[in-house]
Amino acid sequence: MTSEKTVTLAAVIGAHGIAGEVRLKVFANDLASYKSFNGGALTLKSLRTGSNGAIARFAEVPDRNAAEALRGTALTVPRSALPALDEGEYYHVDLIGLPAVDESGAALGQVVAVDDYGAGDVIEIEMPEGKRFMVPMNAQAVSDWNAERLVVAEDFIER
Repeated sequence: MTSEKTVTLAAVIGAHGIAGEVRLKVFANDLASYKSFNGGALTLKSLRTGSNGAIARFAEVPDRNAAEALRGTALTVPRSALPALDEGEYYHVDLIGLPAVDESGAALGQVVAVDDYGAGDVIEIEMPEGKRFMVPMNAQAVSDWNAERLVVAEDFIER
């Protein structure tokens, strides 16, 4: 049995006040549209903007001690809960783990990371021998990709 990929949308960075609210570092554009996290273990009751992220209240967190116990907890949802994408768009979780091949179909390795240094996404590919190289996630470097594999243009391959 294979379980569905989960996506981390936020992380608990500490307690807020004495009534069980938590401070969140948010990684998503719209966290408020999700009501259930971590396979139903946490139910969002309220969410508001905080000074360095967001402040949330969960139904299962009655007091500050319970809130403190959540510090470091990632808030996840199933990949299927994310909004549908337009043509050419992707979620990072969909790229990580994809096999990377060259334009002739020869295996290069596997996508192990997706980073954004300010000029667009850059994918990191790990080759079987452990060497890694980075490729911009654009049409010049990645000529094609789908749910099964990612094709890297020859000029961007570091062998």
